Parts: sequence; C-alpha cells; structure tokens
Amino acid sequence: MILDASLKESITAGARALQEGRLLGMPTETVYGLAADADNDAAVARIFAAKGRPANHPLIVHVADAASIQRYAKEVPVFAQQLIDAFWPGPLTVILPRLPEAAKASTGGQDSVGLRCPSHPVAHALLLACQRLDPPVWGVSAPSANKFGRVSPTTAEHVASEFGDDLLVLDGGACEVGIESTIVDCTRGAPVLLRPGAVTREDIERACGMRPLSKEEMPEHTPRASGTLLAHYAPSAKVRLMDARQIQTALEVLGKDAAHIAIYSRTRMLTPARAVTLRRMPDDPNAAGQELFAALRDFDEAKVKLIWVETPPESGEWEGVRDRLQRAAAA
Repeated sequence: MILDASLKESITAGARALQEGRLLGMPTETVYGLAADADNDAAVARIFAAKGRPANHPLIVHVADAASIQRYAKEVPVFAQQLIDAFWPGPLTVILPRLPEAAKASTGGQDSVGLRCPSHPVAHALLLACQRLDPPVWGVSAPSANKFGRVSPTTAEHVASEFGDDLLVLDGGACEVGIESTIVDCTRGAPVLLRPGAVTREDIERACGMRPLSKEEMPEHTPRASGTLLAHYAPSAKVRLMDARQIQTALEVLGKDAAHIAIYSRTRMLTPARAVTLRRMPDDPNAAGQELFAALRDFDEAKVKLIWVETPPESGEWEGVRDRLQRAAAA
C-alpha cells in the first residue's frame, strides 16, 4: 500500500510499522529503501528474506542525526567526523567500528557498521518519529527496495512493483540523487572509498584533507559493504557499455534489421530501424545519476532485449554513474 508521505499520519503509520517489526518502503534522496528496525534481528532477517539477499551482505543503518552514532559506533576517527560534519545529512555512508551489541543482524557478522543520515525530508521525519516512540527505534536498516541484484527503485511505484500491495510504502516522490550513497571505510586509519556516489573523491579530500584510497590500495581486511558486488543493479535486458562510434557502427551494420535494442547515449545516434529505442543521457553527471535507474526500468518496460549505453567519461564526477553501469553490464 502506498501512503502519501506529506501527511503526518502516514509518517506515524510508517514509524509504528517499524516499531512492530514490519518492513517499510521509505524514500531517501538516493534511492528508496526497504526498511526495518536495525536493532530488531527478526525484522532485519525479513529484509534479507524479502530481497533474496545473502545474510552476510551487510546493510546500512540510517540515523536521524550525528548524535545517534554513539548508539552504534565505538569510535569516530577525526577524519570520519570531518566527513560527517561536511556531508550529513546527505548521500554519504561511513563505516565505523561497531559496538559489540549493536545492529548485529545488519552487519553481516562484521565488527564494523555502515551509518548514514539521509537528507530526504520524509526519511528525516520518519527517523525522528521513530525516536519519539515508546520504546523508540533508534536506527533503521534500509537497503534498496528491490530484489537482490536488480535495478534500484527511485519512486514509490517502483517499490510496489517489486513487492506488491502488502508492503507499506511512503511516497516521497522521485529521488533527487538517484544512485546509492558513497561508502567510505573509516576503520583503517585513512578514508577508503568502497562505493562511489554523488559525494566524489575530490569532495572527500576537500572535507578531510586526505586523499581517499581505493580498495585495491588497501585490500587487507576490507569490510564487505552494500552494492559492491561485481554484478549488481541489473535490468532484465542485457547491458553493454560501448563508445559512441561502436554504437553507431553497430546500428549501421544491423540497418533496418535492428530490433529490441535500446540506446542510452549522450551522443546523438542515427538509425534507420524504427524498432530501436533511443534515449538521450544527460550531459550533466548529477542529472544522469538522478534518472539512471528509472531509465533502465523504462527500457525493461519497453521489453527490449539489449541496452547499449555510451560509456560515461572517466572524470571523477561521473564515477558513481560509471560504477553502476559497469556492475549492471557484468550481471
């Protein structure tokens, strides 16, 4: 059931559902999440079951404010606090050393925990409402509200199409960022970028004065983190990344026989085949990220079998979009 999140009673209903151990579809600025009380192991287990997600693949715990960190993390390094101060609330997840009894089921058996404070007004209102309950819900585990490995949802309707009418979903409109949060591991003395997103490497370095390392530079004891599997974010159609010349050449070779193909590119393509679906990718990386998952879902709705995507630029601001497309193509 989809509820209008602009109504106070909808927020209250969502908070009570979480308190009662039920699952909830909640909007954030990145993507919609499938939420449960982070400290209710049985409720968290329902997330894994509903998504078909491996139990050792950790979840991110969403909190209302930075003060809530103390309920989950046993320490916050100086550079991690600088990142929190710069980007919370917002699309940044920090991985910190976990308190022994905190959010066990959400962390995949690891001694670290991923924490995020979302900036979406509905998510913020929901988290505050959860804190006011008796007993309170202090943190909400919420991976993307889709079946495991599939395209993340950016509208309430996407969530309902994945899980049906039995799931309560707060409708907060289309997500503003559109791709999942940047994840930075802060457990090893330096920021290590585990998943790129709207907060870029350059943003991280400006905020804490330290260049974020890549997983490959610090491979030892890298925490498992959400959305970092090689194959992920995949539509039903096969995704292939190509440069603009490769796409245009392939269209010319196929000619009028081209069918069941979608093209998603920044470069204008010419095709004599009416059966080819053409969609322009925005030139701005933030706009491209905002619509990426919706575009992939639209191509599936059109029943295409192949999605040819013009490879995004190598620049840092495109890294989040490029990462999602590379994982979609690997599926």
